[in-house]
Amino acid sequence: MKKLVFCLLFSLLLSNAYGQFDVNYDEDKVPEFKLSDPLKSFNGSKIRNTKKWEKKRRPELMDFFSKNIYGEVPGQLAISSVEILEESAEAINGKAIRKQVELFFEKENKQIHFTILLYLPKQLTPAPIFVAYNFYGNHTIVNDVNIIISEAWAKNNPSFGIINNQLTEQSRGARSDRWPVEKIIDAGFGLAVIYYCEVDPDKDDFSDGVHSLFYVDDQQQPAEDEWGAISAWAWGLSRSMDYFETDDAVDASKVIVFGHSRLGKTSLWAGASDRRFAGVISNNSGCGGAALSKRRFGETVWRINRSFPHWFCKNFKNYSKNENALPLDQHELIACIAPRPVYIASAEEDLWADPKGEFLAALYATPVFELYGKKGIEQPILPPVNQAVHNTLAYHIRAGKHNVTDYDWEQYLKWAEMFIK
Repeated sequence: MKKLVFCLLFSLLLSNAYGQFDVNYDEDKVPEFKLSDPLKSFNGSKIRNTKKWEKKRRPELMDFFSKNIYGEVPGQLAISSVEILEESAEAINGKAIRKQVELFFEKENKQIHFTILLYLPKQLTPAPIFVAYNFYGNHTIVNDVNIIISEAWAKNNPSFGIINNQLTEQSRGARSDRWPVEKIIDAGFGLAVIYYCEVDPDKDDFSDGVHSLFYVDDQQQPAEDEWGAISAWAWGLSRSMDYFETDDAVDASKVIVFGHSRLGKTSLWAGASDRRFAGVISNNSGCGGAALSKRRFGETVWRINRSFPHWFCKNFKNYSKNENALPLDQHELIACIAPRPVYIASAEEDLWADPKGEFLAALYATPVFELYGKKGIEQPILPPVNQAVHNTLAYHIRAGKHNVTDYDWEQYLKWAEMFIK
């Protein structure tokens, strides 16, 4: 009896601490909603050609996403200097060139810097590349003693040897299962990775990342419509593109931005915001990424804004438990990337990210791709597990959980060979 009372009290404390949240994983409980037509403007006019899409519809969608979901970047800041920290022509069993490049940014006596770890195939110059953030440092993607360990803040993870928010030697190669670098090189692509917390630490604190370089007078945090962390991370990806355009070994016209989970949200926003990216891959990105917000399935706008209040701009909180008030949804973010290739991927057991909602977003973005003469999702039914749809707008749902697997990368490489390379 005492044990039961304790459990009830503990549940009550959790409810008070985190607020009431009954996660929905039942399709029968998905609320009724009306999905906006990507080919109809806010004032109701029909979009019948790419000229009107580019001139009217896409700009108004991007303006809303910028001011009400991800947040506007409050200014421009170019790379102030570049330093090659390390370089080798004998990486990945002698197949690749490894380069570690540090980019510096300065404004009003403040500075940030981040390091790009770049692997390029020897047999192809300039090379098409994938660019992506990682969660625990560049040194985690390959077990290579030459990769520099970042000194930036990190989330504690004792299993990786991360305590006191510091990355350590113990985590070297700890995420190599997510990054099949040799397969990427063998396929004729390069890979560039960046530790995302070097651009903006993933915590609810706007004083220690790139945001602070843009503050005016005594400003302490972004304005209601200014960038959250996802928009800041997207900014960092664009600055990496600035560098790639100067590196003769990189084919800057064939850079594919990739992201998983919150960084999949980031890849979508980066791809929509910066049209220099040749393709976009969103892996298990869920709420605020590829999944439709109005389904309220798995993670919701309220939950994500409560758990991670720094990811989006403050205006996004206006739609917490109020998704039907949104005049658009995430299918229109995908549509804003058209006609460039986009790949949306889900995992069967990752219900939190709402695989069906991610698929439907790709489906309902398809008319915009078709406006450009490109193929998207042609069947309105979720495809079978592990049977990828490889079109300009591509989709798969694989077996397994929230992760990045060999199956995912096998599909991305095949698709990139078809539509990018």
